[in-house]
Amino acid sequence: MLAIRGLAKSYDTPQGSLDVLRGVDLDVAAGQSLSLMGESGSGKSTLLHLVAGLDSADAGTIMLGDVDIAALDDAARAKLRRSRIGLVFQQFNLIPSLSVRANMAFQAQLAGRLDATWQDELVERLGLGDFLDRYPEQLSGGQQQRVAIGRTFAVRPDLILADEPTGNLDEESGDAVMRLALDLVARSGATFMMVTHSARLAAMLDRQVTLVQGRLA
Repeated sequence: MLAIRGLAKSYDTPQGSLDVLRGVDLDVAAGQSLSLMGESGSGKSTLLHLVAGLDSADAGTIMLGDVDIAALDDAARAKLRRSRIGLVFQQFNLIPSLSVRANMAFQAQLAGRLDATWQDELVERLGLGDFLDRYPEQLSGGQQQRVAIGRTFAVRPDLILADEPTGNLDEESGDAVMRLALDLVARSGATFMMVTHSARLAAMLDRQVTLVQGRLA
């Protein structure tokens, strides 16, 4: 599903060029869940952002099936995110003026892939049936993250990328959200890659890899 070869990324700083990724090679099989760990500054969020097409690489390839994300322009990467790549972040990024129901359907509608039956299943599995007409400010953090997860899965993306998705939640809520997310990964057949600092959460996934100074250890 995902094949990364020779991925490199640097940023200009007042002190000079900072090499963040230094030739990363990584394969992730279809339907596999993978945790990406490493100390702050090791490059894990940069790697996730490059795979998501939120930034451009200096060198290397990122093959999602037969598409090289690294070779696409901004518009093509945005189109890919709408249909084939789902994103879940530490910040819930819900639209305050939309109800839970509308937030969950938002991305699928943009992609022209809204499936009412699948949407109903997501609502049930995420336990959101009693909250559909509420707004984000009326929900707890755990509930908001469940809505964000439902919005991501509604599109049925091939690849889901999560950057510290439980970082704003207490341990109990975070564990519950992770269990729900992994249940949906198994149900949908999506490939799942998550950045986390937590060895406990990482152990819930199929595979764990660690970045050290821009390289896989």
